[in-house]
Amino acid sequence: MEEKKASLSIKTWSSGDRPREKLMQKGKLALSDAELIAILIGTGNSKESAVDLSRRILSTTNNNLNHLGKLSLQQLMKFKGIGEAKAVTILAAMELGRRRRSEEALEKVKISSSSSVFEILQPVLGELDHEEFWILYLNNANKVIEQYQISKGGITGTLVDVRVTLRKALELGAVSLILAHNHPSGNLNPSEADKQLTRKLKTASESLDIRVLDHIIVTEKSYFSFADEGIL
Repeated sequence: MEEKKASLSIKTWSSGDRPREKLMQKGKLALSDAELIAILIGTGNSKESAVDLSRRILSTTNNNLNHLGKLSLQQLMKFKGIGEAKAVTILAAMELGRRRRSEEALEKVKISSSSSVFEILQPVLGELDHEEFWILYLNNANKVIEQYQISKGGITGTLVDVRVTLRKALELGAVSLILAHNHPSGNLNPSEADKQLTRKLKTASESLDIRVLDHIIVTEKSYFSFADEGIL
């Protein structure tokens, strides 16, 4: 029994198999997701090494890092060996990854289609359990000057202040806007309220020579484009 328990310690592994040493010797790409998480948590529990515990956590999310990123602090702490500090570390790492994806998309994508808008905003909106409304402010080259959260609401809706939206556009010198919000339900169909708000913002923007190019509804896996559907 003592021999089995000793084998669970990463310290007893060969240096090439220990996650930290493996990363230093072979590079970050050589590590599995479980090994990377094991580096974050450092230790496992009395029956599992950090790597084995990380594998078990991942198995509950079908080995999907996006699903792992949705776990709450309380859900992570249900695993034996994951206390508050380790759970916070995992959540922080997941959030950094999400923000990196969002920043990379914003840096490399010029707005040329609705799919490029989805690429930018899916990491921001796709996994939320409440509704948020964002505006992409564009220059005359269709490059994003700023992405800005106009409002944050509940599960079923959010309010948008047209004056705040347009004041921000004038401050930035934007020549066009793309409206975007998410549907936590996963339903891509625009509501009548969505259509009315789009018409209201489009009319108000045109009076200032600012164009509304599109309104995108974002869900975790897909999107709906008002422009693509011809209802802008």
